[in-house]
Order: sequence, then C-alpha cells, then structure tokens
Amino acid sequence: MNVPEGAQKATVAAGCFWGVEHMYRHTFDGKGLLDARVGYCGGDSKNPGYREVCSGRTGHAEALQVVFDPKQVTYRQLLEFFYRMHDPTTMNRQGPDTGSQYRSAIFFHDEEQEKVAKEVTEKVQKEWWKDGKVVTEVLPGGEWYDAETYHQKYLDVNPGGYECPSHFLRKFPPLSA
Repeated sequence: MNVPEGAQKATVAAGCFWGVEHMYRHTFDGKGLLDARVGYCGGDSKNPGYREVCSGRTGHAEALQVVFDPKQVTYRQLLEFFYRMHDPTTMNRQGPDTGSQYRSAIFFHDEEQEKVAKEVTEKVQKEWWKDGKVVTEVLPGGEWYDAETYHQKYLDVNPGGYECPSHFLRKFPPLSA
C-alpha cells in the first residue's frame, strides 16, 4: 500500500474483514482516512489466498490496513474505534466466525504505535471491557498481503452481504487521558 508523505499506516484485525473495512470507511472517510484495504497479516505462509487463510492453517488473520492523515485522525482514535466496533474478549472468534483468522489483533508499524497500542489496550481493559479479559494481540506488523479484489469494498459492492453480528459501535464513555 502506498503511503503518501506525512501519512501513516495502521493495521488491525477484528474478525471478518468485510465489516471492519465497511465500518472504518463509513466512519472515517473524509475525516482522515486516505485508503483502506482488506488482507492477511500475522501468518507464516507467503502470498496466502482467502481459502487458505480460512482453513486456519496459515496463521494469518483477516485484517484491515488503513492509510490515514494523522493531522485529521490520530492512531489512538483509530484504535479506540477498533475497540468500540468489535468484542476483544473472545479468543479467535467474532460472533459466529471462529478460528485464528478471526482473532483480535493490532499490528503495529513502529515503536510509537506499539506504545500507543499497549496503552489503549490497557485502558480499554480497565475502563470498557471490565467484565471480560481483553485477548487482543499487539504484534509487529510483519508481511501484509492484499486480499483478492472481490473482497475489497465488499459490503459496498454487495450491500446485502454477510456482516458479522458482533460488528457494531458500542457506546462507551471517553477513555481517561
């Protein structure tokens, strides 16, 4: 993914990537989101395809990678949204989707992102998800593989397509500073 000068990249996994992409695009389009792509991250095999990733044998997660303008939206804001829009307390599962490819993960791209990801995750555990243990992995970004073309903007192209029932915005108070 091409990152223009001054822009940054963020990569998250929160279950079925169609709904994750759809929610980020509709929330941040025109508000700092420059690009969003669904794909695969966090696994061992090279150039995995959808069926291979769905088998659970590649170690990859279905993920979303966004390019954003940090002058309009911060990395912290993107991560807070991530924690509002899925359930980070279910190991390898979102709604009916099960397997390591549906895990909750933040793939950081530098030391600052790692620091912010760990801080936000800690606050989210203490302030928002007190009743369950947050199982979100915070890992180095590693190799990214774009998903096949038909997966990109899937819910825009297929408005009646599958949406994971655990993808919705929860109403939490702002996190403490």
